[in-house]
Amino acid sequence: VQLQASGGGLVQPGGSLRLSCAASGFSMDLYAIAYFRQAPGKEREGVSCINSSEGKTFYADSVKGRFIISRDNAENTVYLQMNNLEPEDTAVYYCATDFGVFCSGYVRREWAKSWGQGTLVTVSS
Repeated sequence: VQLQASGGGLVQPGGSLRLSCAASGFSMDLYAIAYFRQAPGKEREGVSCINSSEGKTFYADSVKGRFIISRDNAENTVYLQMNNLEPEDTAVYYCATDFGVFCSGYVRREWAKSWGQGTLVTVSS
């Protein structure tokens, strides 16, 4: 069982990036998948999550209206489209799952049971 986040990079404020979370060893559509981020000197925090059953989505207040999480079950991938990026979005981004169906409690690091390798997003002019 392995998760891998990719798609990070350097982008100017106001720009966009799309992160991908790919899985091997299991079907992502069976489980809730969340994206977390960790900025230097800060706690790891959940920023978005998508349910397994009906695909309901959740967002932290800091990214609501700017980030969109979605699934492509055929590709076994969950995407995080990040728009109107701000310097405060600079962090290492991770994807994770608790091997459950729902996103309840995803904002806490303790929710995750399996982590993917992170990808660095830097927002700077």
